[in-house]
This record gives sequence, structure tokens and C-alpha cells, in this order.
Amino acid sequence: MAKATFAAGCFWGVEEAFRQIKGVASTTVGYTGGTWKNPTYQDVCSGHTGHAEAVEVEFDPAVVSYEQLLSVFWQSHDPTTLNRQGPDLGTQYRSAIYFHDSAQEASARGSKAVLEKMKVFKRPIVTEIAPATDFYRAEDYHQQYLEKRGAKTCHL
Repeated sequence: MAKATFAAGCFWGVEEAFRQIKGVASTTVGYTGGTWKNPTYQDVCSGHTGHAEAVEVEFDPAVVSYEQLLSVFWQSHDPTTLNRQGPDLGTQYRSAIYFHDSAQEASARGSKAVLEKMKVFKRPIVTEIAPATDFYRAEDYHQQYLEKRGAKTCHL
């Protein structure tokens, strides 16, 4: 098994997108990329911790490639809006790929470059690509939030 970590706005919808992919063994929503230890949802929403709402994906690379996960990431949000996804505003909603090794870093940077060259988006991509750091699991009520409510998306 391998691990991938993505931030693409509110983690509820992003988690659901990855949960649908064959080869994804598990998903966990949480907080990463910040400076506080063990932040709570309220801490992260304050904007003072530096964390992003993120999804940690455990996957079987024999079934689904990291590149396929990147494709889901790019399609599941607008990577051209800085610190915002839909009505959600703040640094915790930033677009980011947190790589776990040099191969993931190369794939992430390469996929971003291809999308920019192809002008897939009308505005520049602002997605942060950075090394994975401590990942703090979000509170239980956030885990598989949409599934618990019988919803497929949190978009309005």
C-alpha cells in the first residue's frame, strides 16, 4: 500500500471523490501543512494554524496509480482559486498536493506543468506542491461525512 495526501477545499467532497476509486483502500480527512500540533477543527478554521483541510488516501499502486489519483484531484476542485473553493474562504481551503516521496513530487509537478501548458484552466494554477508533513486526523464526525448523510457531493 502507498499513501497520498491532497488538499482541495472542504475535505468532505474531496474524500468522497477518492472513496469512489477502485484501488483506494481507505481515506482519512484531517489537517496538514500547518504549524500547530494536534489542531482541532475550530483551531484550523481560525486561520491561525496554517493547516489545510486535507485527505490522506491509502491506495494499492497495483490497482490505481498515483497519476490516476492526481487526475481525480485536478478534476475535483478549481486549482486556480487561491485559498478558496466555492463559498469556502480561507487558507485552510487551499489547493495543495503533499508528496510522500520524490516520485510523487515529480508526478505532481509534471501533471501541473502539462495542465498549464495545455491551458486546461482559464487562470493560472495556484496549487501548492510541498513535502508531506504531520497529518492530524480530523474529528470523527468529519470522517466519511457525506456518506453518513447519504450525499454524494457538498456542492450547492
